[in-house]
Amino acid sequence: MTKKIEELIFPEEIRYTDDHEWAKPEGNLLKVGITDYAQDQLGDIVFAELPEPGDMFEKGEEFGTLESVKAVSELYMPVGGEIVAINEELADTPELLNSAPYGGGWMITVKPADPGDFDDLMDTAAYLSALKG
Repeated sequence: MTKKIEELIFPEEIRYTDDHEWAKPEGNLLKVGITDYAQDQLGDIVFAELPEPGDMFEKGEEFGTLESVKAVSELYMPVGGEIVAINEELADTPELLNSAPYGGGWMITVKPADPGDFDDLMDTAAYLSALKG
């Protein structure tokens, strides 16, 4: 059973997309994952298909998929740029996406083509407002 929005976690220091990805600055890079809301909606995640380091993507472009017991869901880039790292742990333990979506369940690290893209993402209040419709 899915949780109520009030029961989910939305850290203030990260930004969000309409597609339920998050981005968090780490120096000149951005760590990217899926939100607590997304993992809750998907249910138990059993597989993550992620890109390779060195791959380049435009903002909004599909960069991978998540497979859960309920559905397959596409992943979209919150910013354009180069993939510099992927979370190798997800190959063996995709459930980290459910248990720690903002911690051990991060998916990719991106070197943004335009650092200003981060500022275009939603803050916590805007994301919560979008979720509540």
